[in-house]
Amino acid sequence: MSPAGCPHVNGFKVDNWKQNLRVIYQCFVWSGSAETRKRKAKSCICHMCGAHLNRLHSCLYCVFFACFAKKHIHEHAKSKRHNLAIDLLYGGIYCFMCQDYIYDKEMEQIAKEEQRKAWKMQGIGEKYSTWEPTKRELELLRHNPKRRRITSNCTIGLRGLINLGNTCFMNCIVQALTHTPLLRDFFLSDRHKCEMQSNSCLVCEMSQLFQEFYSGHRSPHIPFRLLHLVWTHARHLAGYEQQDAHEFLIAALDVLHRHCKVASSPLQLDKCQICSHGVSTTIDPFWDISLDLPGSSTPFWPLSPGGDGSALNGESHTTGATTLTDCLRRFTRPEHLGSSAKIKCSGCHSYQESTKQLTMKKLPIVACFHLKRFEHSAKLRRKITTYVSFPLELDMTPFMASSKESRMNGQYQQTVDPFNNDNKYSLFAVVNHQGTLESGHYTTFIRQHKDQWFKCDDAIITKASIKDVLDSEGYLLFYHKQFLEYE
Repeated sequence: MSPAGCPHVNGFKVDNWKQNLRVIYQCFVWSGSAETRKRKAKSCICHMCGAHLNRLHSCLYCVFFACFAKKHIHEHAKSKRHNLAIDLLYGGIYCFMCQDYIYDKEMEQIAKEEQRKAWKMQGIGEKYSTWEPTKRELELLRHNPKRRRITSNCTIGLRGLINLGNTCFMNCIVQALTHTPLLRDFFLSDRHKCEMQSNSCLVCEMSQLFQEFYSGHRSPHIPFRLLHLVWTHARHLAGYEQQDAHEFLIAALDVLHRHCKVASSPLQLDKCQICSHGVSTTIDPFWDISLDLPGSSTPFWPLSPGGDGSALNGESHTTGATTLTDCLRRFTRPEHLGSSAKIKCSGCHSYQESTKQLTMKKLPIVACFHLKRFEHSAKLRRKITTYVSFPLELDMTPFMASSKESRMNGQYQQTVDPFNNDNKYSLFAVVNHQGTLESGHYTTFIRQHKDQWFKCDDAIITKASIKDVLDSEGYLLFYHKQFLEYE
């Protein structure tokens, strides 16, 4: 396609083309109302083979739906000389003469307007829209022509951190946070507006850290100011003793949550065992999810392989290893409260033994899983070294509150929907702890690009393989949602 755009669009732009295009978007692409969604489900089938899937496209010149994957829409375009078609799933315009999806400013504007209307009708909020520079930003770009090109081998964002005396617990979390896509986009776009009069704002220091990491400098950064502010804001982390990386993460998130969306809520459900009437529902916010491990003094739920969501997340029990899905199953399993915790049922008005269950009412954009490897009790203090297998991609659908009935019945089998990506996550950072409870060291694996991983060991950054990441013990696992929706 030429730099000027597709030359074949002009043949479509005649008479009431804008209104016609709007109708197509309203009825067959975005479908905001229940009525239009029903119409789309009934009418949007391939007019040649009758299939619903196979990337259906609609001809822009006539009422004709056909498969793109099986090239039925291509046959129609060739026979009728109708060169433009619209993707009914994503709304892109395809030109059969250019043999590519095309961009046209007027068409794109109509698509965005109709999409916003559909979102508003469905009450799901507006998704993240692409950045468009203001006049002032365009002027700045003109006066600063130097550009930094991001390639697959680019190392921008990779920078070591000097250990200031047992501060690996802080360095490993800083590496994970600075490579969190949501936080990176927030701080590098100057979104933080400080309201503090003094120079003791921890969020300002985090903003400065992002500038340092993505400045292109290769020498290790010395985070002395961050350490001082951590000691000021979290007194229990002050001093040069070895601290818990998880505690530092919670302290950092406690400050950051007022500026970025990093928390969500599990749903606690108490249910009457005998009469099966719901008793109470409590919503509690969380920073991360702490998961019990086999080998701890807490009895681990007996797990049966298969039909448990493991297949959904590409995990298997063939090696006998515990999986992250196993831990999540235990976290969301129904728990019998016993006779000492009877609850008065609103249905039968009698005191009944009950079960409780934790589920995710709404998933966070960034999900952090804390594997409880450090056990502290009156009788013993030890580290649990049980290996837990975790996937590169995680589907949280089995653990949503919307699936609670199947979980209450002990069923975890999920139907795989390849087009539903709302609850899917990608791994982007893993914090590991080597050593014992008394003497240990923290490191982090971070994802730089899709399949490029690096190991951050204080000031030293080395390339790592995906196998290195997945074979590691795992203490804190960081996942980011693959698709975002903004309210």
